[in-house]
Amino acid sequence: MVGQIREVLGRPDFTQLLFRHIELSVVALAIAVLIAVPVALAVRNTPTGAAIAINVGNIGRAVPSLALLALALPFFGFGFTSALIALTALAVPPILINASTALREVDPGVIDAARGMGLSGSQILAGIQLPIAAPVIFAGIRTSAVQVVASATLATFIGGGGLGDLIVEGFQRGDTAILLAGALSVAVLSIITEVGFAGVERALTPKGLKIAQKRRR
Repeated sequence: MVGQIREVLGRPDFTQLLFRHIELSVVALAIAVLIAVPVALAVRNTPTGAAIAINVGNIGRAVPSLALLALALPFFGFGFTSALIALTALAVPPILINASTALREVDPGVIDAARGMGLSGSQILAGIQLPIAAPVIFAGIRTSAVQVVASATLATFIGGGGLGDLIVEGFQRGDTAILLAGALSVAVLSIITEVGFAGVERALTPKGLKIAQKRRR
């Protein structure tokens, strides 16, 4: 069985499917960040706007991945675009929720002290709010990244390509080796994504916050 799986991984089309899977995931995540973070920044000082953003994000998280793909299909047809739009919609909610919550929960006393020192709104945002909120924001990005990598497997059902093609092929042909090659590849890619983003998240955490977290423990 191991030898058969290796044969599948050595097929010429495996690399193409892997790169399509990564391309879908990376582009969808990048677009989601460009959508969610600016929205969170825009509503950070308005309780009503922040509440709306969080509630919309929660509703988005409740929609199953396959349902998002099915909703995109009638409007954009089969192919890469439909899969990309659906995966982007899947990636936005965790980032939006985390970013909105993190920015809103920065200690008001710290912000007031910064204002008292004469810092402008943009200086407070860049020098205080974002550094403090960065770990929580990046945790949302990490969650979205793993979800997108895993859910991109379903893109095969609307012609988006990716490693899901191998899983479907394995089912259709009754070939366990092909099925496992696809499933294991997605699992490994998800683990790499989780570990990689966790490392970046730790690197982005300010030293002061790391010390505070250690003291709490």
